[in-house]
Amino acid sequence: MNNKNTLLIFTRNPKLGKVKTRLAKTIGDKKALEIYIFLLEHTAKVTRNSDCEKKVYYSEEMAENDIWETPPFDKKLQMGSDLGIRMMNAFKDSFSVGYEKAIVIGSDLYDITEKHIEEAFSKLDTNDVVIGPAQDGGYYLLGMKKLYPEIFQQKKWGTNTVLRDTLEDLKTVDVALLEELNDVDVYDDIKDHAAFEKFLKK
Repeated sequence: MNNKNTLLIFTRNPKLGKVKTRLAKTIGDKKALEIYIFLLEHTAKVTRNSDCEKKVYYSEEMAENDIWETPPFDKKLQMGSDLGIRMMNAFKDSFSVGYEKAIVIGSDLYDITEKHIEEAFSKLDTNDVVIGPAQDGGYYLLGMKKLYPEIFQQKKWGTNTVLRDTLEDLKTVDVALLEELNDVDVYDDIKDHAAFEKFLKK
C-alpha cells in the first residue's frame, strides 16, 4: 500500500430529497435516491483496491456499518461553508499529516474506473496538478502535490464555468488532463446509459 498517496472521496449522506435534486425533478426523489446509492456502491467498488490510503468525507455525519468499511476506508467529515472550502480543508489536512499526493473525487460518476485513479496519481509524478474534466464544464477529479488555495475560492460550484476558471487559476503550473467523463446530475446524463435502465423502467 502506498501510504504517501491519499484518495479523498466526497459523498453526500444518502437521504430522501437531499441527493441528486436536479435529477429528482424529472424522476422523483425515490428513484434519485436509489440511483445515488447505486453510484455510491459503484464508487466504493472502484476505489476499494486503489494503491493509496482512502478517506471518505461525509457531507453531514459519519455513518456506521455502511458500504464504506474501515479498513480500507477511513471516515471523515467535510468541513466548510461551500464545496470549495470543504475540498480545500480536506487537501490541507492531507498535506499537514505528510501525504505527498492527494486526489479528490466525487461519488456521482458511473464511468470512473480504477485506471483513471491510477493514471491520475501517475501523472502527478511529472505534473503539479491533475484534473479529470466533466462534460458539464466542471471536473470529476482533482489532484495535487501541494495546496493551491485560489482554485477553491470564488467559484460558482455546479456551473459550467468551474473547470475554465480553475484552469485559469493554474495557468502558471503544469496541469495534466485526464479523459473527459460524464457525471450524473440531470436526466439527460442517464437516459441513454445502459447502467441506469433498470431505474427508469415504469
